[in-house]
Amino acid sequence: MTHSLFSSLGLRETTVPNRIGVSPMCQYSAVDGVATDWHLVHLGSRAVGGAGLVMTEATAVSAAGRISPEDLGIWTDEQADALARIVSFVRDQGSVPGIQLAHAGRKASKRRPWEGSTPVSVDEGGWEIVAPSETPWPYDDGDFAPVRALSRAAIDGVVDDFAAAAERALEAGFLVAEVHAAHGYLLHQFLSPVTNRRDDAYGGDFEGRSRLVREVTAAVREVWPDDRPLFVRVSATDWLPDRPSWTVDDTVRLAARLQDLGVDLVDVSSGGIHPDQRLPDTGPGYQVPLAERVRTDADVPVAAVGAITNPRHADALVRNERADVVLLGREHLRDPYFAHHAARDLGNDAAWPPQYRRASR
Repeated sequence: MTHSLFSSLGLRETTVPNRIGVSPMCQYSAVDGVATDWHLVHLGSRAVGGAGLVMTEATAVSAAGRISPEDLGIWTDEQADALARIVSFVRDQGSVPGIQLAHAGRKASKRRPWEGSTPVSVDEGGWEIVAPSETPWPYDDGDFAPVRALSRAAIDGVVDDFAAAAERALEAGFLVAEVHAAHGYLLHQFLSPVTNRRDDAYGGDFEGRSRLVREVTAAVREVWPDDRPLFVRVSATDWLPDRPSWTVDDTVRLAARLQDLGVDLVDVSSGGIHPDQRLPDTGPGYQVPLAERVRTDADVPVAAVGAITNPRHADALVRNERADVVLLGREHLRDPYFAHHAARDLGNDAAWPPQYRRASR
C-alpha cells in the first residue's frame, strides 16, 4: 500500500488520523508556566483545522528549564491542569495531542523574541543558567549570561524532572510525548562537542555525550504507557563543518539507539547550537534529506519539518517514503486550516467539523 498525506498512522495503540502535524512553536504567552486562553485557541484551532497531530510548544520540565519567563511549563500540577483542558478539546476534534518536554540549558532566562531575546538577569526576574559546561550563549552584541556546569547530582535531577513532567503529561491526557533534544537546548548541548566540554561520563566521545539523552529517554519511556508513542526531536546537524560538531552520521547512530530504548519516531530538525551555523539554501523542504537519511539508515519512522508549505509537496514526501509524518510550523500560523485546504486540493474527503461543513466545498 502506498501511504498518502491522509492515510492514518498507527504508533503502538495510538492512531494518528493523518500525516499532518502541528510543529511545536513557542508562543511565549504563559503566566508562571500556566497555559492561558491563547494556548487553547492556538492549539484548538489547529485541531479544528484538521491536523492529525497537534504538538504543544517546548514545555519546560522545570522553572530553570524555561527559555523565557513566559514559557509554558509542566513542573506543577496547576500547569498540568491548565493543559488538560486544552488536551480534552484537541481530542474532541479527533486530533492526537502531543507534548514536547524541554529544558533550555544555556539558552534559558531570555526575553521574548519581540522584546529582543536578550538575557534576563536574576535581579530582573531571571534565574541561574545551567549547561553541560561553563560556555555561555554568544549574543550578537557580545553580551552573555554566566552559566553553571551541571554537577552529577544536578544531571540526575534533570532526568527526574523529565520523568515527573511525563507523568504529569499523562495525567493531563496527552497521547504523545516528545523529548526535545534539538535546537541548541540542554539535551542538544550535551550531544554536541561545540557545547559539551566535559571530561566525565557525560562528555568526551559519542557514548558520553549521548548519555544524558539516552537516560532521559529511558526515564520518560519507563513512566509513559506502552500503548502511547514516544518521540525525540533532534537537530540532525549543527551546520558547523569547520569545527568538531554534531553531524548527521551521529544522528543516525543515535536514532538507532533511541529506537532500542522504545522511541517510536524521530522528529528530524537541525541547527541551533551556535550562531555561526552555516545553513544551506533554506528553500522548501531543505531539511527533508536529513530526515530521509535517518529514516533509511536507522530504519526508524521520522517526521520531516522545515519550509514545507505546499499540500502536494507534503503528500509526495509521504508517498515517496521520505517521511512518515510532515510537521508544519509557520504554515500552520498562516493557515490554521491547512489540513482541510490540503484535503480539498488533493481530492480527499477528510471530514470537516459539522459546524464548518458548509464551507467544505
